[in-house]
Amino acid sequence: MDVRLENHLDYFIHDNTAAAGLSPEMLAVAREAFRAGDFNLLAEIYGSQLADLRQPDRSLCLLNADALSRAGRTAEALDSYCTAANLDRLRPNELGSLVDCIAHTLRVKECLKECADSDGVSEDEHSLDLFSCRLCKLFYEPVTTPCGHTFCMKCLERCLDHNPNCPLCKENITEYLATRGYHKTLLMEEVLQRYLSEELAERSKVYQEEMAELSNLAQEVPIFICTMAFPTIPCPLQVFEPCYRLMIRRSMETGTKQFGMCIADDIKGFADYGCMLEVKDVKFQADGRSVVDTVGVSRFRVLSHGHRDGYNTAKIEHLEDQKVEGEELAELQKLHDCVYEQASTWFTSLKDNMKNQIVSHFGQLPDKDPDIQGGASGPAWCWWLLAVLPLEKRAQLSILAMTTLRERLSTTRRVLSLKSRLSKVTYRL
Repeated sequence: MDVRLENHLDYFIHDNTAAAGLSPEMLAVAREAFRAGDFNLLAEIYGSQLADLRQPDRSLCLLNADALSRAGRTAEALDSYCTAANLDRLRPNELGSLVDCIAHTLRVKECLKECADSDGVSEDEHSLDLFSCRLCKLFYEPVTTPCGHTFCMKCLERCLDHNPNCPLCKENITEYLATRGYHKTLLMEEVLQRYLSEELAERSKVYQEEMAELSNLAQEVPIFICTMAFPTIPCPLQVFEPCYRLMIRRSMETGTKQFGMCIADDIKGFADYGCMLEVKDVKFQADGRSVVDTVGVSRFRVLSHGHRDGYNTAKIEHLEDQKVEGEELAELQKLHDCVYEQASTWFTSLKDNMKNQIVSHFGQLPDKDPDIQGGASGPAWCWWLLAVLPLEKRAQLSILAMTTLRERLSTTRRVLSLKSRLSKVTYRL
């Protein structure tokens, strides 16, 4: 006989009979019915005993629920478990019969699913719903919404990317969405770990494999198609499209906190060059949108285009400036200092309101780097200047793609000279 239930029966008979006014003889018959495996009879005995009580007894409710579970009468068992839960919260070890029944059903269904299809919804299929997310399969990291419905956390997040309502009852859960107050349903989590450990381990393995794949930026980089971004330069984003909400969330979950930024291309979808961005902070809003603070990290060239779950991806190679030595380096240093002074003069000449706007968004003009070849992308001030100069995106893109500091400085000098001449003409007019 099941040791847990045997102990439960003994406890119930010896310690609760007097208090509940129950018949030890009937409970003895119940024990015999259990030994015979007649769980329907067992449930009838417990049910009749409960019907005779003025107030429901929690222990007897649990015995009745166990018997109903073993008899395959899951819906009735749930009602009895709920009655017991109303008297005192349920503990995982009290759900053993129910979970054993569901675990058996899961394994049987897994073996038979390729052999036959069923048109109707059986009691076994109903029992699967108890530990199955309505949006996927077995619960993984279950969370419960304020309206009382339980989903896998990742499934719920994907749904809330599109709509701030509960996927089942459609109740608005905007505040829940804004705070991201996801708390695991501890009872469900413990039950899964205790009784469905193999299935849960398989789910966990699949999830970990997916996270490992998503975090391998050497293989695939998520691409945000929006604006020009540059190394070392802040790039704040308002994220509202569901595909980008998912992309940003994954970049945080995997720990990479990085994704690529490219401008759009009418033919290829996005440009051949872009900049990797690193997420510094994310602020969620009540309607599901988020404000994402990022900063440019490095440049890249796109080798191939791809897609994943609604957003674009790419295989990339990172770009680095070519290094020079000797006389070339000395000449490059002179050009660098000359263009920096030219940039400083241009910025100083701007009207105060324009300068204030630039400073509030990008900060002050960075100081000259002591080592102009110290970084893979050259001096930070060059990128600051490229970000604030009034240039078309395609012109900015061509400079971003350059892999020699000399070429980038020479192009910048020509742009500054042109802007200076235009300013003088405008002033004369």
